[in-house]
Amino acid sequence: MRSPPLARGALVVLLVSALTIGLTAAIVPRTFYDDFLFLASWVELLPPYNEHLVTDVGGLYLGFSVLFAWAAWTLDRTLVQAVSVAWLLSAAIHLLFHAGHLDGFGAADAVAEIVTLALLLIPPPLAVWAVGGDGRSG
Repeated sequence: MRSPPLARGALVVLLVSALTIGLTAAIVPRTFYDDFLFLASWVELLPPYNEHLVTDVGGLYLGFSVLFAWAAWTLDRTLVQAVSVAWLLSAAIHLLFHAGHLDGFGAADAVAEIVTLALLLIPPPLAVWAVGGDGRSG
C-alpha cells in the first residue's frame, strides 16, 4: 500500500460529500430541492420538483456513504477500487448533465457548480493509487 493516509483522506472527502447530500435529500427532499447548496440554490434551477426522485437520489448517496466509510475503515484494495470506479462513473455522468444544463444560472454559479462537480472526480483516482501496490514483488 502506497499511502494509507491519502487513501483515507480521499475516501473521507467523498464520504462527507455523499453524506451531506444523501441525508439532506433523503430526510428533507423539498429543502434539498429549494435550497441546496444552501448558498446558491442550484437544484431548483432544474425543475420540476419530484419528491420521489429526490429521496431516491438521497438513498443512493447514503449507499455511497456506507461504502466510502467501509472502504476508509478497511482500506480493502478491491473495495476501494470498486467504490471509486462506481463513483467516477456516477460523478462523470452527473457533471456532464449539469454542464449541458446551465440555462438560468448566472455566470458565477455556473462556473462554481461545474468546478465543484469536477473536484469530486479527483479523490477516487487518488484513493485507488494510494491503496495500490508498493512496487515490490511477492
